[in-house]
Amino acid sequence: MEQQAAVTRFRQAAELLEGKWQRGLRQLTEEQMASCEEIRLRAGGHMTVLLPEGEVVPDAAPAVTHQDLERLCDMLTAYSRYASADAMGRGYLQTKGGFRVGLCGTAVLREGVVANLRDISSASLRIGREVKDVAGPILKELMPDGTLPGTLLLSGPGGGKTTLLRDMIRCLSDGQAGRRPLRVALADERGEIAAMYQGLPQLDVGGHTDVLDGCPKAMAIPMLLRSMNPQVLAVDEITETEDIRAILSAANCGVTMLATIHAADVAELRRKPLFRRLLQAKVFTKAVVIQRLEAQRQYLVEDLA
Repeated sequence: MEQQAAVTRFRQAAELLEGKWQRGLRQLTEEQMASCEEIRLRAGGHMTVLLPEGEVVPDAAPAVTHQDLERLCDMLTAYSRYASADAMGRGYLQTKGGFRVGLCGTAVLREGVVANLRDISSASLRIGREVKDVAGPILKELMPDGTLPGTLLLSGPGGGKTTLLRDMIRCLSDGQAGRRPLRVALADERGEIAAMYQGLPQLDVGGHTDVLDGCPKAMAIPMLLRSMNPQVLAVDEITETEDIRAILSAANCGVTMLATIHAADVAELRRKPLFRRLLQAKVFTKAVVIQRLEAQRQYLVEDLA
């Protein structure tokens, strides 16, 4: 059943593309469809699909032209590129169904800021999938008294941090196993967690979650604190000094932080100078370390205090 859901999700993504690409994608086996992470189009090359073993060219995949990519952008923006200029300036478009299409081309700069892209040269259709009910056992371990501590989710790239974060937000927001629902505010800077489309989340983040989409975290965190009075504030991918400052300020306001960071384990996290202030301030007292063992993921809860 889980594989069939993954295959269905792949087919929904394929429907965003022109028919000639769909024909090539239908040549994949169901196992390949279920494990596919991205569909990539590069001008001058052939369509590829990103599988666990690497990029593969489907049988009968036609060559990709610059015109193909321009038509794709027209289709994804409903032939209104001007209205989508801000999103394209960030390098991606969000589509109905929660799919994200990353774009490369020539940057259009205004006052030193990327305002748009032109002459599109590549597109990467990312197939985000929900994995529900992975967070339940983790939250039970994190919240023995019903209170969530400040928690960091750690793994290397592609380890499943965003997927786990989404399910934790959903569980906290809806309340589970006798725990009351919590007000969760989500700063979804890259649109990968809730995948907002025309004001509606395309992926399930729970019924008591407020989402600020497409806004840099350093700006989004104080906005959410002022406007939504959250009990839990969730962010993905802490990377900048400005993010750290905003998180420290939020913690001083009494909100519990839930966030992800690139680090293979707690030892690597402690070696990163950028995060020492957070650890010293005890904003985060627990870490969930995601380890991949063959096709399975293991979740280890560790103390940071």
